[in-house]
Formats: sequence, structure tokens, C-alpha cells
Amino acid sequence: MLFIPANNSSTGAYQLLGDSDGRGLIFETEGDTLAHAFKSDYGNYSDGFRKAFHHETISYYRRTDREFVDIESPCLSTVLSGTPKQVSALIPNAENGLFSRFIFYFMNVRPVWKNVFASQTDNGLDDYFEALGNEFYELYKVIMQDEPRQFHLTADQQEQFNQFFGQIQEKYMNLQGLDYMATIRRLGLIAYCISMIFSALRIMEMRHIKYDKNIGAFDSTTGEILSKSCQTGDTSHKLICEERDFQASLSMVKVLVKHSSKVFGELPQEEPKPTRMNKKEKFLYALPHTFNRQKYLEVAKTMSIPAKTVEGYIANFVKSRLIHREAHDQYINTSLEDIQDSKDAEDV
Repeated sequence: MLFIPANNSSTGAYQLLGDSDGRGLIFETEGDTLAHAFKSDYGNYSDGFRKAFHHETISYYRRTDREFVDIESPCLSTVLSGTPKQVSALIPNAENGLFSRFIFYFMNVRPVWKNVFASQTDNGLDDYFEALGNEFYELYKVIMQDEPRQFHLTADQQEQFNQFFGQIQEKYMNLQGLDYMATIRRLGLIAYCISMIFSALRIMEMRHIKYDKNIGAFDSTTGEILSKSCQTGDTSHKLICEERDFQASLSMVKVLVKHSSKVFGELPQEEPKPTRMNKKEKFLYALPHTFNRQKYLEVAKTMSIPAKTVEGYIANFVKSRLIHREAHDQYINTSLEDIQDSKDAEDV
């Protein structure tokens, strides 16, 4: 059973996952379905979620058969939608690491009525997604019939990767503190996984695999009907990431890290409860796009921040590249550009 219901006991969820050779999908349109399961006496399998993210062995005891079971290298994918309060119910805080294992995308509500008849289709989306699924299934069969592949970034990509995430970590350490560091580091792993997925999809692109329900899989450029045992695209054991796929993964993370920060800021805080957003972050976003020392001291005064404290803020912001020192006593608030990027992402 590939699809695992979120409304489950921990043993039930693990048993279904184990029966599917450690592969499973959880798809829920209401995030509190999983939250309620986690709060029940026998339904908290949050630890299994956390282990599955890194493909760590999940162990459980099957009482009926008096059997100890290990699920080695589990692969569990989960898609949830819900409101901010449903997220808070599922993940009350970031301490246990569950928050950092999710990708978040926050969508603002727009008070605009959309034309619900704008898209005209004969068969709805079911046939469309079924055709996509069949195409990917052909790629899956090609990949599974060969030996495992090794995925590699080039030396230049590795350098870019380390520089990119080093800068992001330094930036958000100043804004959100240590609790957010796990999210940055796991987004690094997520970016690597996205690059792997893009690279695997290139195999399908090279042979232009399409699927027709009457004739099965075929090459759209030649019309050749593909046999079950055919090899398509680059199926060598070493897979090098193309630069366009690598840059695409970093571009995605650049947006996702802002959305994760937004959701992180709305999590319930343990006592003593700090202000969200904190004073340091409020000061940063209160600064205009261009300013000098006199201006940032004026802003600090309106927020009752001592001059000595704000001098330290400015020094940290410059070091973290949140603001740019253009010349002596001339600064540019580059963080405002990030806010605009986030708004643009939400408008897409």
C-alpha cells in the first residue's frame, strides 16, 4: 500500500510502510489530520518522519506476531496543506527537528474573485495527470532495471553551493537565531536532492519519452515504440549535474528559505516569549533603502534602541551582507530587495 493514511497509529503507519518495502506517500489536504494523530496515545510517529528524511532505519515492535521489525532506508514523502494554526498544531516548536524537514510555501489570501470557468477541459485533470504518471513510470522502469547511479556536482558547483549556503546561514543566524540553523542546513540537502531529480529527468528528456494509452511509451522525435527493456537517454552510472539544473535548484531554495522563515516566525514560542519579529529584525526592515549614520540613529531612537546597541546591529548586518556599505557613511539596505522577491514569489 503506497499511500499511507495520516489518521493512523504509529505501528499501523510503520507496518504499511514496511509492507511497501519502505516506500510510502502521505497526502492530506487538512494538516490537522496528521496533527491529531500525533497527539493521540498511539499515533505519534513524528520520530519516524524525522528518521525517514535521512533514510535512517525505523524500528518497531509488532505485538500480534511478537516480532521486532526494522525498516531499512525508508523513503517517505508527505504533502500537506493547511492554515498557519494547523501548522502550529502539528509543529508546536522547532526544537525536535520536524520543522526543518519540511519545505514550506506560504500563500497570502487575495481578496480577488477568479474566473472559475477560465480553463476549459473535456476530461478535467484526471486524464492529464494519468498521462504524466504513465510517462514518469516509463522513466522509472528504465532507471530501476539498471545498476544504481552516482550523482555528482562539478568542482565549481560544489564551491558555489558552499558559498551560497554559507551566506544564507550567516544572514538568518542574525535574523532568526540558532533555532533556524537546522532549516538552512536541511535546505542544503533539499537543494542537492532537487538537483538529483532534475538530472534524472534529463534521461527522459534526451529520448523524449511520451506515453499514449493505446500504444504505450514511445519516442516523440522518432515515433519509435519503446520496448519494456529499452535503455533511454544517459543511463551511465555517473550522473553529472547540468549547470542549468544546479542553478534552478538554488533559485528555488532562495525563495523557499524566505517562506520557511515566515512560517518559523509564526510558531508558538516557549517562555520567555520573544517578540516576533524581534527588535533587531524590526530595526533592519525599518531602515530605508539608502541611509547614513544619522538616519539609522533616528530610526533607532523611534524604536527606543540605544545608540551603542544599534551600532552593533549595523556592524553585524554589514558582515552578514544584510546591508551593503556603499562608501563612508553610506549604506544600502539590501534586505528590502529580499522582501520584494518574496512578494513577487507570492504573486506568481
